[in-house]
Amino acid sequence: MIPFWKKLRAGTAARPIVLEGARKATGGRPRNRVMMTMAVFFGIYATIGGRLVYFAMLDPDAGRGPAPHITAARPDILDRNGEVLATDINMASLFAEPRRIVDADEAIEKLSTVLPDLDAEQTYNKLKSGTGFVWLRRQLSPKQQADIMALGIPGIGFREEKRRFYPGGETASHILGLVNIDNQGIAGMEKYIDSQGLADLQASGLATERDLRPVKLSIDLRVQHIVRDEIVAGMERYHAIAAGAVVVNVHTGEILAMASVPDFDPNNPYNANDKDRLNRMSAGLYEMGSTFKSFTTAMALDSGKTTLKSTFDARHPITIGRQTIRDFHGKNRILTVPEVFIYSSNIGSAREADVVGIEGHREFLHRVGLLDRMTTELPEVAKPTEPKVWKKVHSITIAFGHGVSTTPLQTAMGAAALMNGGWLFNPTFLPRTEDEAMAEARKVVKEKTSEDMRYLYRLNAEKGSGKRAEVPGYRVGGKTGTAEKVVNGRYSSDKRFNAFLAAFPMDDPKYVVLSIIDEPKPEKPGMGATAGSNAAPIVANIIRRSAAMLGVEPEFGHEKEATVASYEE
Repeated sequence: MIPFWKKLRAGTAARPIVLEGARKATGGRPRNRVMMTMAVFFGIYATIGGRLVYFAMLDPDAGRGPAPHITAARPDILDRNGEVLATDINMASLFAEPRRIVDADEAIEKLSTVLPDLDAEQTYNKLKSGTGFVWLRRQLSPKQQADIMALGIPGIGFREEKRRFYPGGETASHILGLVNIDNQGIAGMEKYIDSQGLADLQASGLATERDLRPVKLSIDLRVQHIVRDEIVAGMERYHAIAAGAVVVNVHTGEILAMASVPDFDPNNPYNANDKDRLNRMSAGLYEMGSTFKSFTTAMALDSGKTTLKSTFDARHPITIGRQTIRDFHGKNRILTVPEVFIYSSNIGSAREADVVGIEGHREFLHRVGLLDRMTTELPEVAKPTEPKVWKKVHSITIAFGHGVSTTPLQTAMGAAALMNGGWLFNPTFLPRTEDEAMAEARKVVKEKTSEDMRYLYRLNAEKGSGKRAEVPGYRVGGKTGTAEKVVNGRYSSDKRFNAFLAAFPMDDPKYVVLSIIDEPKPEKPGMGATAGSNAAPIVANIIRRSAAMLGVEPEFGHEKEATVASYEE
């Protein structure tokens, strides 16, 4: 048996061995902890570095929503006298940085006090999107901007943008056109200006206000106001669905004024795309009725087969196939060319066309620019329509304005060629000198034909259907046109498209004025609704108010009265 003290000594002797093993074990822990700490720090920094590399490789614009760019500047648009038609003004637009929005609901609630029409659901989705930038409202008024600033909402701000402003409102809306929210032209001369290089400058960031020169138009704002004022009044007076008018310089092809109503306010174009607000003068296609007899008579005279002394048998209606051609107020006798014109004889016009022949008729209308798409600066231009194959019945009806459709502006340009010695110009909305116009003009009728047509226009205003277009002192001449409209494939006897094609002063024509009025009614019960009763007075009012502004001096001396050649059986 081992004594207790030996056991105690043995245990005591063995204890240092145990303690030494423990010391060895705990002696490695500090090194492990250092290694672990270093590994943790390395992992953290590696993660941060990796994220930095990841973010550096991302597209900086991805997921940001609308680009926070400043809208590009546009040049001012001026009339021929330097009056401002369109200009840029500075506006504030509201944006948000969703990552900085603390409480989206509170932000929307506050913004709605200033912008009550704010779409709450759409705005909430924007504010909760987590992107870096979103537009909330473009082009605020100064008061709206001030009121929103006073709300003190964190995470929202304002950017200065350009907004297009049209001082004349509706006055020249169809000519000037429109821009979109980013100040880019989408219609009218605004779109034309973009097509001439402005869009490229805007895209490259070079369209700065300082470097853009104003664009001057051929339009005279004073005359433009008169034209629109008169067609608005005429549309109301004659209970029509639409009206329009244009004033053309016959020696340059410049458009001095053109308007079509109903129109729109380019400052607030909410209804600009409504189908009844199209530009009827260049984008509307119509059968122009008896105004086309101007071209039928000119064609017959220009062919050399007819003179002012020629006669045509209008004693009996013309029957071709299932159609019978009659005169509205027939004289039932043989008519001279001047009588065919001033009495607006359908039968006489049909016989004039028959003298030239079908192919000659079609060629002449193309020659004077009535059946081809018009070339001008305005993008809104319609392509005329004609029969695919011309037959004799087509030539006869087209002679008095039924069977082909063209634009009123083309009709006015064709008439200008008949008045100016026979030169056809493309219409322009930019200033152009006579020399510049002649450099691209086409000779379409002889000088003698033009001289004869000037005589016939003046004669018709004195003795024919154009009497109500007379303006004392200004020697007006012209031709009426009353066309039945096609309804459900048939001509309607109670729906008309009326026009009056005029020129002045007839001893040396400087301007052509064309008015149109769609579905007019009698001004008062018992009164007529033909072009002589409505379209002609509109032209007279335009000339009376604008002639002096156009540089035409009145002459109240002894005017030479035209006489009509007559042939009686």
